[in-house]
Amino acid sequence: MFRVSNNLIGILNFVTFLLSVPIFGAGIWLSRQADSDCERFLEKPIIVLGVFLMVVSLAGLIGACCRVSWLLWFYLVVMFLLILLLFSFTIFAFVVTNKGAGVAVSERGYKEYRLGDYSNWLQKRVNSTKNWNKIKSCLKDSKVCQSLIDDGSNTPVEQFYKEHLSSIKSGCCKPLTDCNFTYVSPTNWTNTGSPSLTNPDCNAWSNDPTILCYNCQSCKAGLLDNIKSDWKKVAVINVIFLVILVVVYSIGCCAFRNNREDNAWKGHP
Repeated sequence: MFRVSNNLIGILNFVTFLLSVPIFGAGIWLSRQADSDCERFLEKPIIVLGVFLMVVSLAGLIGACCRVSWLLWFYLVVMFLLILLLFSFTIFAFVVTNKGAGVAVSERGYKEYRLGDYSNWLQKRVNSTKNWNKIKSCLKDSKVCQSLIDDGSNTPVEQFYKEHLSSIKSGCCKPLTDCNFTYVSPTNWTNTGSPSLTNPDCNAWSNDPTILCYNCQSCKAGLLDNIKSDWKKVAVINVIFLVILVVVYSIGCCAFRNNREDNAWKGHP
């Protein structure tokens, strides 16, 4: 009688194979439809992920259902490496996101962000001119400041100061409070002539909607705060996913043992 573990591995990998088809298709679609660098950045990882899931799931499906031991062995090796990789990334994500937080500003509903508060590894990534130019292009394409620009001069200064801005909007779409600029509109500020002498972001600010504070250190810090929040969520999900992978790996090991026993009983080498 066919073993339960082989059935379970077969079913799980059949479902994974079905999921890999739309993932691969999405990558192909992006490669043909992408209009921006941000979209093109995603196409190759998605295609690689789709192909990877297809190959591994087929190996597990055929290895378990057709009792092909070497395919199941390949499947288990890949699963083991995936578990190690995911475990390492989870630990890394917790380590690099353990520093940094927004700074509360007196009489403001939003926080402001300082690049030096975040981990050195993250700082190096955004301080790279090549990296930041790509990120800046993506931020502009995603129109993160568009809602503030659309408000124009209709938002009174008192209301704007009470806004709960996201970290990216706070860092990239307005000047820092210590620059002492005079508010005209959410994205239009007048230089009073007495900005902070210690903060280079004050000179980097521009009322041009294509520039704003995209060249500011505060914009990089706001992005890192957003990444920190997202990575922590991903790390928690990874822990759950790791538990599932370990269970599947254990079932796969039972299926592999079943294959060996069946082949030995039939007199196969």
